[in-house]
Amino acid sequence: MSATYRAALERVSAVRGVQGSMLVSSTDGLVVAESLMEDVDGRAVAALAASLAGRLRRTTESAGLSTPSVIHMRAETGSLLAVPAQDDLLVVVVARPDANIGLARLEMIAAAREIA
Repeated sequence: MSATYRAALERVSAVRGVQGSMLVSSTDGLVVAESLMEDVDGRAVAALAASLAGRLRRTTESAGLSTPSVIHMRAETGSLLAVPAQDDLLVVVVARPDANIGLARLEMIAAAREIA
């Protein structure tokens, strides 16, 4: 993993309540880089995030809307967030319900800009 990727992901993962962050290829759902806790299945999260982002992109294009800048899927046990980055990458976060989502989103957007 490049030093740029590592630094960006570590800052995102340091946010309170974040269980991990990843760079994911939006075209095939493969993990490019990760900073995850041991109990997080990175491959499954990457596949879900890429699929969700692709479907939302196609739906918003069909509706004549712009691509979402942040995708946030919330569940009882936490959240999955994704932010598009350059080169068909997504910055993806897995967060607990008590996570500081606002700060996580800001750090994800900053990370997406850094990896350009």
